[in-house]
Amino acid sequence: MTNKVTIRSRFTPSPTGLMHLGNLRTALFSYLFAKSQQAAGEKSAFLLRIEDTDAARSKDEYTQALINDLHWLGMDWEEGPKAGESTGEYFQSQRGEIYETYYQQLLKQGDAFWCYCTEAELSLQRKAQLQAGAAPRYAGTCRHLTESQIAKKQALGIKPALRFKVADAGEIRFNDLIQGPKLFNCADLGDFIIQKQDGSASFMFCNAVDDALMEVTHVLRGEDHLTNTPRQLIILQALGLKAPHYAHMALILGFDGKPLSKRNGSHSIRELRDGGYLQLAILNYLARLGHNITDNSYLSLDELGKAFALGNINKSAARYDEMQLNNWQKIAVEKADIATQIEWLEKNNVHVQQAEKLLDVVKGNISFPKDVEFWSQRLNNQDSLEYSQEAKGYLSKIDTKFWTCLKDYLKTDAISYSALIEALKKEGFNGKALFMPLRAIFTGETHGPELQKIFDFLGKDALIQRVELAQRKFMIRQQFMG
Repeated sequence: MTNKVTIRSRFTPSPTGLMHLGNLRTALFSYLFAKSQQAAGEKSAFLLRIEDTDAARSKDEYTQALINDLHWLGMDWEEGPKAGESTGEYFQSQRGEIYETYYQQLLKQGDAFWCYCTEAELSLQRKAQLQAGAAPRYAGTCRHLTESQIAKKQALGIKPALRFKVADAGEIRFNDLIQGPKLFNCADLGDFIIQKQDGSASFMFCNAVDDALMEVTHVLRGEDHLTNTPRQLIILQALGLKAPHYAHMALILGFDGKPLSKRNGSHSIRELRDGGYLQLAILNYLARLGHNITDNSYLSLDELGKAFALGNINKSAARYDEMQLNNWQKIAVEKADIATQIEWLEKNNVHVQQAEKLLDVVKGNISFPKDVEFWSQRLNNQDSLEYSQEAKGYLSKIDTKFWTCLKDYLKTDAISYSALIEALKKEGFNGKALFMPLRAIFTGETHGPELQKIFDFLGKDALIQRVELAQRKFMIRQQFMG
């Protein structure tokens, strides 16, 4: 690691599934913290480390997916896996020899011991403790095994786990950068596993060791990790490694008040991307989810970094609100440049001769790129038109006087929207009885862009065609213009 970096934050996902909103907010806050320090003149870095020690559940496809998601969002890292890498120092599955060195150090110091307890035995211990009204913790069964007892266990072929030997008494104190001062009693922790029976490193161990070796200075993570922190602090103390500062964020809640999950509103980033959400819509929303930003305007990723502050992270849980996400999405679409919006049309194989004019008409009614395609089909297809159920309801009730007035006006040489509205009002049509039938005739919908913009975009010939289509569709047997 370079000594030039003075502040280093990190994101350390396990590739056991697709990245979801909760994971992304953790990554984003860590990323924005690094950027906020850069803006303040510090030499800082954002690090990505893949914690793939769970061989059974970790998949290369998930690693690639989360890397792709971060790149898509513009959250590039200064330190971490390079494009196309599947091995290296930033993958924990490749760091076994490093962990082994520190295991041996702990064993030599007497700070760790081999545990031969089976899962069945541990389960009985937990059950007995709960029945006695005590909090479950390791009972210390193997802490003082003699060499002969160990030999018997080995002869039975029992694979041991390695446990950290926690002091019987004492306190562990640290200052959480969000939650404030914290105190834990060693007696409540119990001797915990640092190497599993299959030889792989436990999260508790390798996460702490790697943070120290990679010179991570600030760990931002969910408060569900709060009880891991005292255990990791005593590991690092025993190894003589420097501990980072910790900041534990309140979890995101779903619509039901429970931790956010797929069952109560969460989405994977891939789902959001496939659904048409734009990067800055997601980032502007998440940057404010449990974090106060006084500037409520639509900000770039760099601007979000400058606006970020650890002191502005709320201690209480934030609730996910999809309506708020959609509000930011609408703003993001409105802010997209014309070249990007035209690209949406091209991706949907929509041929539009007057692309810029169309987008000017519908831009206030677009929340997703697919909406551009929808309105393009509504306004550019002159041969046929689908009608919504609401539109059908209005079209079926149009009386002869309305049709006659509309046809008579469109016979004139020079037409304008304002003159059409005035002509219909003179015949007694106002409000919904005036505007809803016109929308239904011209677009097949009862909502949408400004009618005047639609009128001007379609032009006289297309307007006449739309009237004829509506008449034929609803069995109005009158010859247009006759």
